[in-house]
Amino acid sequence: MLDFTKDIQSLTTFRRRSGDFMKQLRKTRRPMVLTVKGKAAAIVQDAEAYQRLLDIAARADGAEGIRQGLDDVKRGRIRPARDFFDNFEPGRGLPR
Repeated sequence: MLDFTKDIQSLTTFRRRSGDFMKQLRKTRRPMVLTVKGKAAAIVQDAEAYQRLLDIAARADGAEGIRQGLDDVKRGRIRPARDFFDNFEPGRGLPR
């Protein structure tokens, strides 16, 4: 969660005290919102926290794909694999 008293800073302040903010990012693992003229302009976070976020997103994409596939089966939006390959293979040079 964001701590509005520490995790939102102006870009100017971030540039002036970047070393301090990098220590904070590593310590808290929380992203920081950088503002320009009072409006959110960028999010910065340490590399390890960003990698964790990417890993979570990848797992969520996989789970969503499975959920959609199960929903297709439930709603009858399926066809036998043979039908698919009979229509897909011609003209693509794929061996049987």
